[in-house]
Amino acid sequence: MFRFTAAALALSLAVANPAQAEGRIRIAEQFGVVYLLLNVVQDQQLIEKQGKKLGLDIKVERTQLSGGSAVNDALLSGAIDIAGAGVGPLLTIWDRTNGKQNVKGVASLGSFPYYLVSTNPKVKTIADLSEKDRIALPAVTVSVQSRILQYAAAKQWGDKEFARLDRYTQTLPHPDAAAALIAGGTEINGHFGNPPFQEQELAGNPNAHIVLNSYDVLGGPSSATVLYATEKFRNENPKTYRAFTAALAEAAQYISRNPEAAADTYLRVSKARVDRELLLKIIRNPQVNFSVAPQNTYGLAQFLYRVGAIKKQPASWRDYFFDDPVIAAGS
Repeated sequence: MFRFTAAALALSLAVANPAQAEGRIRIAEQFGVVYLLLNVVQDQQLIEKQGKKLGLDIKVERTQLSGGSAVNDALLSGAIDIAGAGVGPLLTIWDRTNGKQNVKGVASLGSFPYYLVSTNPKVKTIADLSEKDRIALPAVTVSVQSRILQYAAAKQWGDKEFARLDRYTQTLPHPDAAAALIAGGTEINGHFGNPPFQEQELAGNPNAHIVLNSYDVLGGPSSATVLYATEKFRNENPKTYRAFTAALAEAAQYISRNPEAAADTYLRVSKARVDRELLLKIIRNPQVNFSVAPQNTYGLAQFLYRVGAIKKQPASWRDYFFDDPVIAAGS
């Protein structure tokens, strides 16, 4: 698996890898347990399995990127077919491509609480953040972590102040941010991350504590990380697309029934250095749900429209997700 962090590289890939016909799918994912569905899909070759049911041999290619901006650039350049990123980047690209490439959500990767973790003992709430704090997140202003932080700021100080905390954030991949926070001694004293990095920080640094829980901001469990694609890919590759969504649904069932085997899959596929018991605790957390149907995403969409971060107002979550049976129960 390759990791590309520069959007320019994604753009260059498009020249050599133009969009293909049925039987090929290129998937970009990022870091963390939130991508466990894709790990299971890869480990058990579920896309290939579902493709054969439809009489199709599918070649699956995978890329690892960091940050919604890089993922969105790769999708628009034609370097990938399926993008894995937060709801924030999805809403940004949905708004940007409306009436053109018409990018929409394919499925959720599950609902997970995301924590803003700080090692600054003076920071108990976001109101305590100051110039002394530097918060790492995957993409400044674009990532779902950044958007949730803006939403929290708007709730604290009003919509006009939604960007108030942006100046304390900086772009850094989750693994690097977690390493910095656990070790200490750098300017990074905060990280708005995802599992398992946030749990590793809380376990690995005695000063680490939770300042903000995404569920508190969003009003309950919600899908933070999703998969999305262009309308062109979906329309021109109906069997490949159908095999992909069927594979996701199968993986979701597998994880819910086999949490220990799913944990082993994550360790094997991601090659992440995570304590297995900590990983199992995350997977079994009653606040975690691996459903492919999006959950509680519309509130964030309404907020982004209200503050002008997106120009088009969605009437419901169905405006920015494709209408497919696997996500029919979304929100």
